[in-house]
Parts: sequence; C-alpha cells; structure tokens
Amino acid sequence: MIPTSWVLVLSAVLFALGVVGFLVKKDLLSQFMALEVMLNAASLAFVGMAAAVRDPSGQVVVVFILTVAAAEAALGLSIILLVFRRRKTIRTDDLKTLKG
Repeated sequence: MIPTSWVLVLSAVLFALGVVGFLVKKDLLSQFMALEVMLNAASLAFVGMAAAVRDPSGQVVVVFILTVAAAEAALGLSIILLVFRRRKTIRTDDLKTLKG
C-alpha cells in the first residue's frame, strides 16, 4: 500500500502546480484547466485520507467534488465560449473591462 504521506505530498504538489498555472497563464482556457487540476488535487487528498483512516466519508466528498467539477466545466466552458464570441479573445489581459 502507498503511504499516506506520499499521497498528500503528491496532492500538495498538484495543487501548487494548479495555483501557479492559474496565476501565471494569461488565457482563460489555461486558467480553467489549472482550476481543474486544483480540484483533482483536493479529491486526491480526500481519497488518500479516507483510505488512511478507513472511512468512506472522504470518498463521498470526492463524489460531490466531481459533481461540482462537472457542473463547473459545463458552465465555465460555455462562459469562455460566450466571451470569445463577443470579444474575439480569451486572454485575460484583454478582458479587464466589463463593459458590454
């Protein structure tokens, strides 16, 4: 069995990569993918801790996280598509104004 500390370290590294990707990337699609990586890192931490304490409640939380991630993916991609149709760009530097 994989030690819990390794799972938590991997989860922390993935979350840190997601944060860095979100802060460094300048287009909405890359930021969106970095946000998904952060959600997956949190799910990995929940599953790792649930396996360590032999309690299935962490896995139940992961099901809810995956549900939220699926809804976020559908809404996020549709919003990105609408922004692209209106502004012809998805770069965040070009989208600083919120006027229509």
